[in-house]
Amino acid sequence: MGEAAGARGGIGRRRFVGAVGAIGAVAAAGAAGVGAPAWAGQRRLRPLFLGTYTSKPGGGTGIGLAGYDPATGALTGGGVLPGVADPSYLALAPDGRTLYAVDEQEDGAVTAVALRRDGGGPVVLGARSTGGAGPCHLSVHPGGQWLLSANYLSGSVAVHPIDRRSGALGPRTDLVVHSSPPPGPGQTGPHAHQIVTAPDGRHVLAVDLGNDTVYTYRLDPRAGTLTQVAHAALRPGAGPRHLTFHPSGRHAYLANEVDNTVVVCGYHPRSGRLVPGAPQSTGTGPGVSYPAQILVTGDGRFAFLANRGDNSLTRYAVEAGGARLRLLDTVPVGGDFPRQIAFSSDRRWLFAANQKSGSVTVFAVDARSGALVRVGEPFAAPMAVCVLPR
Repeated sequence: MGEAAGARGGIGRRRFVGAVGAIGAVAAAGAAGVGAPAWAGQRRLRPLFLGTYTSKPGGGTGIGLAGYDPATGALTGGGVLPGVADPSYLALAPDGRTLYAVDEQEDGAVTAVALRRDGGGPVVLGARSTGGAGPCHLSVHPGGQWLLSANYLSGSVAVHPIDRRSGALGPRTDLVVHSSPPPGPGQTGPHAHQIVTAPDGRHVLAVDLGNDTVYTYRLDPRAGTLTQVAHAALRPGAGPRHLTFHPSGRHAYLANEVDNTVVVCGYHPRSGRLVPGAPQSTGTGPGVSYPAQILVTGDGRFAFLANRGDNSLTRYAVEAGGARLRLLDTVPVGGDFPRQIAFSSDRRWLFAANQKSGSVTVFAVDARSGALVRVGEPFAAPMAVCVLPR
């Protein structure tokens, strides 16, 4: 598969603690020990899922099952779904009936969880090996037929088929290792950190922190295989972590973890080519703030960046049809080490998962100005590394 094919990359800087989880989880295991979801029997509440590390001191025991009030943004606690090891990143199927989680361990896996419409507890359908180590991100192709995952430690990306009726995962259909170009400064190998489908639906982009590259693949919709069609090189040592598209589909924004910058990229839907622009400030001052994730509002007018070292959210105005970011200000996140941020389905609320403080903070998003106003007190969630509202 061209530049992205080859042998597995070396183990990187991320440290993992704990034993390897079992791959073949069964539905009965998922049902055991599940507390009632916070939204069960509560029509005013919407589901909110929480990712954590189960193998680290202070971590959780499984996927958190909370809820939020769409009128106020207030969070309510609920049960926990055990049986999924280190579920550090979560994604929903397009129809909302199945939840998917990475098992971020040495022998990486992805797990499917059925969400019952009767308000009962979710049920683990089973897990499949990703063929790599330390999967840290996954996403569902918009067609709902394929699950895409990124193995951080081994620098590879994987594809699994999704059963349309049950949401369960089939055997892996592809595994691509990022063997070229060589790793960037201070890196020992490739580190795939994200894999996402472009708005055109034809191309899949994989962000690799270890070799400062974003790969573009074409996904075969029948075979579930990836063919590389382009790649974009960032400046050495940038450490790209997370990419988000503008609603126009013509621009994208990269959060660079290592050099503490953001980059506006042009995107060509026909070819899948990504063209990075010049690095821009995160507004956090000198030092490394480990930018984690960037979001764009539904109308494409504002963008928000989570800064883990600075414990802040940077607010940008999006200008020139998506081609330019203008730094507005930074807002304290109200927690420690915001690992991931997410919008509610109506974009009225922004949720921040704060890993070190074990909390989730909630912000009201002003649609006119893009201002962020924190609401309520931090919601306790052990080692919160992912928050996913439905």
